[in-house]
Amino acid sequence: MLQFLKFVLATLVGLFLFFIVSFFILVGIGSALSSEDEVVIKDNSVLKLDLDRPIKEVGVENPFAELSLPFAGNDETIGLKDIREAITRAGKDDHIQGIYLKTQDPGAGWASLEEIRNELLEFKKSKKFIYTYGEYYSEKGYYLASLADKIYLNPAGLMEWNGLSAEYEFYKGTFDKLDIKPLIFRVGEFKSAVESFSRKDMSEASKQQSIELLDALYGNYIANVSKSRNIPASELRGLADSLAVTNPASAEKYKLVTHAGYYDELETAMKKELKVDTDEDIEFVGLSKYLKGKHPSEDGDFNKRVAVIVAEGEIVSGEGSDGTIGSDKFVKELKKIRENDKIKAVVLRINSPGGSALASDVMWREIQLTTKKKPVIASMSDVAASGGYYMAMGCDKIVAQPNTITGSIGIFAMLFNLENFLDNKLGITFDGVKTNPHADWPTLTREMTDFEKDKIQKSVNEGYANFTSKAAQGRKMSVEKLRSLASGRVWSGVEAKSNGLVDVLGGLDEAIKLAANAAKLKEGDYRVRFYPEKKNPLQEFVSKMAGNSEDQIMARQLGELAPHVKMYRKLLNMEGLQARMPFGLDIR
Repeated sequence: MLQFLKFVLATLVGLFLFFIVSFFILVGIGSALSSEDEVVIKDNSVLKLDLDRPIKEVGVENPFAELSLPFAGNDETIGLKDIREAITRAGKDDHIQGIYLKTQDPGAGWASLEEIRNELLEFKKSKKFIYTYGEYYSEKGYYLASLADKIYLNPAGLMEWNGLSAEYEFYKGTFDKLDIKPLIFRVGEFKSAVESFSRKDMSEASKQQSIELLDALYGNYIANVSKSRNIPASELRGLADSLAVTNPASAEKYKLVTHAGYYDELETAMKKELKVDTDEDIEFVGLSKYLKGKHPSEDGDFNKRVAVIVAEGEIVSGEGSDGTIGSDKFVKELKKIRENDKIKAVVLRINSPGGSALASDVMWREIQLTTKKKPVIASMSDVAASGGYYMAMGCDKIVAQPNTITGSIGIFAMLFNLENFLDNKLGITFDGVKTNPHADWPTLTREMTDFEKDKIQKSVNEGYANFTSKAAQGRKMSVEKLRSLASGRVWSGVEAKSNGLVDVLGGLDEAIKLAANAAKLKEGDYRVRFYPEKKNPLQEFVSKMAGNSEDQIMARQLGELAPHVKMYRKLLNMEGLQARMPFGLDIR
């Protein structure tokens, strides 16, 4: 009896503590959500842009990051849209005197950085200052920092100035050890996505296109840094070749930074600029807080809209999930936009390496139907390659940044023969019966015949013919000319503009202007709306509780092994023909 009472008492105490903790969590949630109230921006403020975090097209605010709640985490994905909007507003806002930029190693692709950089250059026309400080600068971070009026680098810090590189991982050795035989079906010598599984190194064709891509991106990088720092491009290249910039002192010597100094020295310089007493604090305002402040109402007629539909991630069939482009979900969204008479034009904002060829074709068809009712302009972000280009080629015009990665027009399929792995490593064998000679085709548990393999290759060839003929139709060039640019080859935006795969070099703003002009909308006479709409903080909270932050959890738990596990899961999810660019292309 005494033991029973102990258990009852322990249960009651546990329930009591649970309700107390739940109460404080609900108070925290209420406090976070109440932060949606309008914020007053004080005079003589400085916009603080912390870009050292993941940056996507449309971000999601984490309202619980500062509450130290067990489920909240302190990560936050910020949106390129929000960054650009804040910089634009700050340039016209009399309360904002300058920008403090934190950009040591921003989590963004090169074209996204180009968009931010161009916005900052426009901000500088307001004659307001931009200061930046870092304990180190990666090449990506310095690309933004280089335009600042004052660039501080910690005296004990580091600076990366040695050029760009791209490294690929190869798994053939692993498969050999496991007795797994990859079966590759592709069209085009440059379709190198499959090489990670069939080779131990890069093919000559893959090296050729990778070097030319890097040279194009680096040329754009050097040209812009040269202009900002007033240092000849040849000198910048020489500093990288000789590894002359190895520490903050050498970075200051060669005028890549203005000061090898500490953060407090940056603050002192900023206070002097703001005419603030040394014992007073600087009035910093962060990105999310600034966007909640009172700003001039949006111009334009609500009944005349340009819709920007964001397509970001790998392309898959069905509804998809966060971080992917699901063809069913995309089709529903685009159909609603097409049938909405208030929307006069559409900009398709693409940031995708491709994926399912079937899903890409399904979306291409819906884009084509939309072009018959209203103008559709493609705006390429960091990457719009293979399946991403498949989407773009259905639009009326294509806009890309000079450092966008695009092209990769090609198709492949990949299967694995697991017979020896299952038998020799696990002791599992298979046997069965069938009504027809190929009833179990395609199969992973036996060697396919040459006839069966030829059938798959024929399907890949037909997919390639379909892709290239539609691309030629969209680009208004002969199939022969288009195929000379295809074969899976990857191009920079500059190269794609030169060879006709892209119409205009520019960012999202240029694409919106083109769409508005095509719809005969005058400047200031329309509004811009993004679709799908940004998640609100409560939705993000529910998503986190439902496990949608799986990649972040995996990264924390597995560390350096996380990318390999992620690659394995990608292979499991690949179905049918694939229109995607090389796996794991990370240019740094």
